Amino acid sequence: MYAVIKTGGKQHRVVVDELLKVELLKAEKGETIKLEDVLMVVDGDNVKIGQPVVDGASVEVEVVEHGRGEKIRIIKHNRRKHYHKEQGHRQWYTLLKIKAINA
Repeated sequence: MYAVIKTGGKQHRVVVDELLKVELLKAEKGETIKLEDVLMVVDGDNVKIGQPVVDGASVEVEVVEHGRGEKIRIIKHNRRKHYHKEQGHRQWYTLLKIKAINA
């Protein structure tokens, strides 16, 4: 059984007991939350596709940790124009553990 959920503007395919990095969520470490934006639920041959979400479906997740990803270097350069700019970025994330898929 798996589900396709939407969080942080992205879609993720999840199964039970999987670890998933998503955009930062406002939840405490160790807290259990319910994600209601379930786009599809597949259980063997039984497939439920939402328009846009599946009615009554949810995914229960536990917040494992919050953190920051690897540094990304942004470099802008125009040759012969004396223009060179460097910038770095580290995106915040939330690590989730999938506890249950409720169809």
